Amino acid sequence: MKGVMVMTQYCNRCCLPFDGECCPVCGKKNAKQIRSNDLCFLTEKEQLWSGMLADVLNQQKIPFVQKNVFGTGMAMKTGLMNERVRFYVFYGYLAEAKKIVDELFSSFSEENDNED
Repeated sequence: MKGVMVMTQYCNRCCLPFDGECCPVCGKKNAKQIRSNDLCFLTEKEQLWSGMLADVLNQQKIPFVQKNVFGTGMAMKTGLMNERVRFYVFYGYLAEAKKIVDELFSSFSEENDNED
């Protein structure tokens, strides 16, 4: 585990680490002390980009969980390209995983900005 972030609380509902008295997303006040094996929300990406992110996380040996937002039934109706995927990593890997996401997708964002 590399680059452990320094947060103190964990919201089970939102899967988010935070500092303070309540979760910044849902407002839940009875959070618990965070542990290195708590599963934390990393990012949500379109199906197109989720495979690339999964490959990079695997290459860096960062364990993760993927959850489809819409699910199979809805994706079949609206098309797989409309599906979004949420990524979760253990808190002990969160800082490293966030750095990867920032580096990976900031370069794509910069390329799109230059095309405009």
